[in-house]
Amino acid sequence: MNAITNSDRTSTGLFSKAFSEIRFFRSHPRNMKVLLITNMIYAFVLPVVELFVGTYIIRNSSEMAYVIGYQLAVYSGIPLTFLVNGFLMKRLRITYLYAFGMILSGISMAVMMSLETLSLQGIILAGLIMGMSYGFFWANRDFLALNSTDDSNRNYYYGLESFFNTMAGVIVPYAIGIFLGAAANKGMLGGNIDLAYKIVTVCVFALTVMASCVLFKGAFPKPENRRFLYLKFNRVWNKMMGLAGLKGIAQGYIVTAPSMFVMTFVGNESTLGVLQSISAIVSAVVLYLLGRFTAPKHRIWIFSAGLVLFALGGAFNTVLYSATGVIAFMLCLVLARPLMDMGYFPIQMRVIDYVSNKEKRSSYTYIFIHELGLYAGRFFGCGLFIVITLLISDVAALRYTILIIGVIQLLSIAVANNITRHLDNTGE
Repeated sequence: MNAITNSDRTSTGLFSKAFSEIRFFRSHPRNMKVLLITNMIYAFVLPVVELFVGTYIIRNSSEMAYVIGYQLAVYSGIPLTFLVNGFLMKRLRITYLYAFGMILSGISMAVMMSLETLSLQGIILAGLIMGMSYGFFWANRDFLALNSTDDSNRNYYYGLESFFNTMAGVIVPYAIGIFLGAAANKGMLGGNIDLAYKIVTVCVFALTVMASCVLFKGAFPKPENRRFLYLKFNRVWNKMMGLAGLKGIAQGYIVTAPSMFVMTFVGNESTLGVLQSISAIVSAVVLYLLGRFTAPKHRIWIFSAGLVLFALGGAFNTVLYSATGVIAFMLCLVLARPLMDMGYFPIQMRVIDYVSNKEKRSSYTYIFIHELGLYAGRFFGCGLFIVITLLISDVAALRYTILIIGVIQLLSIAVANNITRHLDNTGE
């Protein structure tokens, strides 16, 4: 009887804690809550376009270079779309542009699945469309996040957003990996793996429509019709651009690396899905707690922990260079990536708040220019892989690139710390 009582008390405590967290969420501004729910739904799309598009290209072309070519096309489409978005947001509702970006990700997948033969030209076209999707999505998402949050609640905002993304990283890779693996190995759908990928694409479309419907429930103000193109910036912003370049170096390779590693060393899509899901469970809990209970002063520590973990994962892959090394890298990556984002984005937003007020410019100015910094880094990251492949071999590129990038990225700790100290000294 006593055991039952203790169990009941535990259950009551858990429910009470859950309702307390829900009340805390509901205490925040409406637009912030709408953005978080929208991003929660779209979080179930991101693992598909980031992980399984790469495996689809590898399966249907057997060319690692095609995956990098696709990613370069994606990254080239993003800054161009940021520029176009800057002009369109003066004439169209920002929610329309945001929703269009989400839906466009499904269109990109449909274009690729419709190609009878995966040629480099077709892959680049699909990549450019996906880049446009990311461009409209991230440009407007960043702008709305900046204007719907403040420095006091951004740890919570990005912590909860990272929690959603990581939970989606538990569910989506596992479910889709098992589904695709069953079609490839066990004859489900008559063994038609391409049909399985098309079914996944339909699900992506459905999720993007759902996310768009939620987004329209927000009451977001229309952006100011102001100039956003400039060439000269405050010194603090120049440092922020250096930090963006360093972040972009990892982004240029981090999206394609899991697909290439797992398909090369470990197995097929089902293995990729299981690996992502297992390693993401612990990460989700850690991220939520960090977002809920940390303060702005802890951002550098969170950011640094992600960078060190990323470099450690690269070291495991380089030293072991085996299925074991890949598993170790994936376990590090699933926690490192959201930790880096959770520390980085609030710093970026704080700098934008500071420089836009100091220079009397639209905040979109800095969102657009920041993307150019990321693009430079992404191009370097992808280019490094291609150069090592051409000069040495695919094996050398797979083995050493991620470690080189991880070591270079450690410079971000000093840059971020310098930026934060400057803002602290100015009282911003």
